[in-house]
Amino acid sequence: MFRNRLQKVYRHLHKQAKRLSAGCYRVYDHDLPEFPFCIEFYGDQLYVAEYKRRHEMSDSEHELWLGKSIEIISEILSISKENIFLKLRQRKAGRSGQYQKMGGKKSEFIVEENGLKFLVNLNDYLDTGLFLDHRLTRQMIRQESRDKNVLNLFAYTGSFSVYAAAGGAREVVTVDLSNTYLKWAERNMRLNGIGISARLRYVNADVKEFLQELHPGHFDLVIMDPPTFSNSKKMEGFLDIQRDHVALIKLCLRAMRAGGALIFSTNYRKFILNKEKIRVTSIKDITAATTPFDFEKRMNRFCYKIVK
Repeated sequence: MFRNRLQKVYRHLHKQAKRLSAGCYRVYDHDLPEFPFCIEFYGDQLYVAEYKRRHEMSDSEHELWLGKSIEIISEILSISKENIFLKLRQRKAGRSGQYQKMGGKKSEFIVEENGLKFLVNLNDYLDTGLFLDHRLTRQMIRQESRDKNVLNLFAYTGSFSVYAAAGGAREVVTVDLSNTYLKWAERNMRLNGIGISARLRYVNADVKEFLQELHPGHFDLVIMDPPTFSNSKKMEGFLDIQRDHVALIKLCLRAMRAGGALIFSTNYRKFILNKEKIRVTSIKDITAATTPFDFEKRMNRFCYKIVK
């Protein structure tokens, strides 16, 4: 059952990926309940994550099932096991999961997307360093960034910032609470020949506090892709995107010039945008327009373009 399904979706998606020159794409995402995997290509490497679930298998039975599943994945996708990174469930208390490499190759490497280069790490962090579902959104940012002041909030590894700089932005400000991710963002910039410049700033800060201190009316384009929930020790209180999105959006609008655009995205599946409390020129749902071929019919995020 799993073999047939994987073979079918791979045949379909591989053709599209080849036609679009997409080296990084998702090929399978929990298509069958009995095989709860997320499988993604990153160049010639493969990322496989098993979604956490309740099952009736013993540890030895689960290990056998997982081994057979990996064999099928390796065979159908023509990827050697040495090039498969596997996220395994852990039963140990206090650990939510751990990435394990099936072979001995290094975990960090360079991939290309739309002519730009990015560092990904399929082994050491919770996420890979590049969210594939925003491939089209990033391209849109590049097309809209020329001669603009761009602000990237909750920036993660700065992929939106790289696209904005590559698109000719006048200024790019990258904000994240993690120094690790900010340094990763700087490395991504340098990887694309965009070195230290007065037009590039990397700010280690809580986004809400940063926005409150900003001078009003400076930015032309703002990208905000916050986590659904966050209770980091570095921030005051905690972030709940359903509860807090109106306040965050209003702070973004305050930092923007008239006619400026905010690209706001959230992965919260039950999210409802409170349009009545947001007074702007226009709010457009661009979820469908920013959905890549490998996420059609299984997109679990919302994306809006809000014009001041």
